[in-house]
Amino acid sequence: MSTAAGGGSVPIPEVVIVRLPLYVRVLTQLRDGGTEVVSSRELGTRLGVTPAQIRKDLSYFGRFGKQGRGYNVSFLVGELRRVLGLDREWNTAVIGVGRLGRAIINYPGFEPEGFRVVAAFDADPDQVGRHFGNVRVRSTSDLDRAIVDEAIDIAIVAVPAAEAQDVIDSLVKCGIKAILNYAPIAPQVPDEVKVRNIDPVLGLQTMTYHLKTMGSDRT
Repeated sequence: MSTAAGGGSVPIPEVVIVRLPLYVRVLTQLRDGGTEVVSSRELGTRLGVTPAQIRKDLSYFGRFGKQGRGYNVSFLVGELRRVLGLDREWNTAVIGVGRLGRAIINYPGFEPEGFRVVAAFDADPDQVGRHFGNVRVRSTSDLDRAIVDEAIDIAIVAVPAAEAQDVIDSLVKCGIKAILNYAPIAPQVPDEVKVRNIDPVLGLQTMTYHLKTMGSDRT
């Protein structure tokens, strides 16, 4: 659980932090569409969140709107991007260059949002030295030196489950504090290291639960 911006001691629930990028996305769309002011009700409708929850979430980070007048969209986008650290670039490394890793490297949506994939690593000697986009694959044995040389902030792990914990342990030893993990495991890390696990299979399994409870036509 994080604490409020500005050095306050109010704990911020993780679910609030997870929602902030969604706020930024919707507000950016509104701004680019010419909207200057938006109410908490309008934001809530777009996000599937109550107006009261919108106001409570934003209150952790400051006073951004006036009662009865709504929020200045451009100002709020800028402030939330600052809160999230999106007002700077972040150097990112991909570990594992199989099909998933290559897709991540080539994904065009990262750089416009400030995430630069500047390095890639793999344990397979046949992959080392290959180029994907502008990124050359290095051996995982070079992790410690390359993370310093390239000033890596965030690591994206896209290796098989059997290798993931060892890779993550190596990243932690190299000083990485933020890891996006695509491997289907729940890795163990120190408290000061933040891991976000992404597992599409788990997402699909929640969908089948909802299909089942709604009464699928298939049996």
